[in-house]
Amino acid sequence: MYEVEVKVPADHGDVRDALESVGAAERGTVEQADTYYDAPHRDFAETDEALRVRRVREAGAEDADARITYKGPKVDSESKAREEIETGVADGADAGALFEALGFAPAATVRKTRTYYDYEEYTVVLDDVEGLGQFVEVERESEDVASAREGAFDVLRRLGLDPDDQIRTSYLGLLLE
Repeated sequence: MYEVEVKVPADHGDVRDALESVGAAERGTVEQADTYYDAPHRDFAETDEALRVRRVREAGAEDADARITYKGPKVDSESKAREEIETGVADGADAGALFEALGFAPAATVRKTRTYYDYEEYTVVLDDVEGLGQFVEVERESEDVASAREGAFDVLRRLGLDPDDQIRTSYLGLLLE
């Protein structure tokens, strides 16, 4: 199973109106802090991989949930489709300390506010990324990368966005540029 994702820069006001007009269902807003790690045994930038600890705080919640995520190299030249393995952990700080004890070094932390919508079989995410601005991601998990990618492009078009504006660089990569 692959996470097939398409990301474009976009003004959220216009996109919220479009989401409402197509009948998308808002799921809620969260704050995320993603700390990415460099591996001691290979260069993730060269291998196009990522390892992160994500801390997620629901609106109004005091505590954050934490997850560890590995993202494999992109498998599609026209989207950000890649294998993704994710699991919950009890404590994000402990997970980070464990990685550091094993020689993984924190590379950077990406902070964002995300609002999720369900539209057909896709998740549409409005991201406000600290230091980068506003983006829209359309994603779904699928074994059929080409079909999921084309469907994501169609969702973008229905929202008044142009798939040709897609950015395949991760938020981490954009922040480090």
